[in-house]
Amino acid sequence: MEIQRRTGGARTRRMAAAVAGALLAGLMATTTTATLTGCSSETVADERPGGESHAAAVAALHRAADVLVRSGSSRVRTTMETATGGTRVSIRGSGAYDFVRRMGRLRLVLPRDAMGAVEHEPITELLASGALFMRNRGAGIPPDKWVRVDTTGIPDGNLVTGGATDPLAAAELLRGARAVSLVGEEGLDGTVVRHYRGTTDIGRAARVASPGVRGPLAAAARGFTEHAVPFDAYIDRQGRLREVRHQFTVTSGEVGGQDGQSDQDGQGSQGGQSGQSGQGGQSGQGGQGDGTGTGTGGGSGAGQPGRGGDAAQGAPGDRSTHGPQSVRRTLGVASTIELYDFGAPAAVTLPKSSDIYTGRVGSPQT
Repeated sequence: MEIQRRTGGARTRRMAAAVAGALLAGLMATTTTATLTGCSSETVADERPGGESHAAAVAALHRAADVLVRSGSSRVRTTMETATGGTRVSIRGSGAYDFVRRMGRLRLVLPRDAMGAVEHEPITELLASGALFMRNRGAGIPPDKWVRVDTTGIPDGNLVTGGATDPLAAAELLRGARAVSLVGEEGLDGTVVRHYRGTTDIGRAARVASPGVRGPLAAAARGFTEHAVPFDAYIDRQGRLREVRHQFTVTSGEVGGQDGQSDQDGQGSQGGQSGQSGQGGQSGQGGQGDGTGTGTGGGSGAGQPGRGGDAAQGAPGDRSTHGPQSVRRTLGVASTIELYDFGAPAAVTLPKSSDIYTGRVGSPQT
């Protein structure tokens, strides 16, 4: 968990709080358009002596999800990074994932002040086919209740909404890999891995994804206007995906303000007010989650460069369309999934219907 501030003041803290809160509480409102930017040209195969052919590299990425299912389970570390108003925010998670049952459990830690308090207790997330369950979500929800989000009904398919990308969805997204090159062999946590870099296509991945992941990826294919996603992937000699980093650029629509200043108080608007006072559907009935919108309240930039990755690619800075009625902002989001300790138990029990909150879900900033 880290938050690095390059500029001071209450406004910067509010912007960081809005960004982190939005990622956990519904980064994508129902009217939001998401844009992914990637490489504009195909890369070529590694032509060094002994280098892997392009076809072999693509095949290794396409079967990564299948290999994980055969591996059974693993422990997981996640990082989701954003930058806004000169402030870098990192949401970090840890847990375990059962690739056979397509279920996982994560404990997410938010930056200080990210939910409008001095510190917010960690949020527990349960990942399942077509659903995301969150406990200790805040915003007036009882701490012993779960919020359920239908991941097939949110525009990004929960690739970024929950503050952590579903590990299996991240691997399935590689089924759409097309522009791929082998960077080389590297050491990762004491294991020799092959580092691949390229772009993947969300629409293509959705068409060939496993049934349990196809719905969320199809939603993402509909919600993102550009399907090319830059990535860096690390695969060990057993063909297991050990780390993958995707770079997203989210474009949000905001209403209100003058001359493009819709967030003068640092809070930003509520995702074009699409949440309608925070009512995003009945969570217990598999509704649209919380519908709180982005509320970024500031500009954007690149996340921390990862191992072999460069979040500056595909994560441009703030681009706003000025006007008295609407403002569109871009937010760079870099999502990293690390998998290790394969075979470790991943006990996941989904909540009973009586434990799911069915009331109105408000914004975490209120």
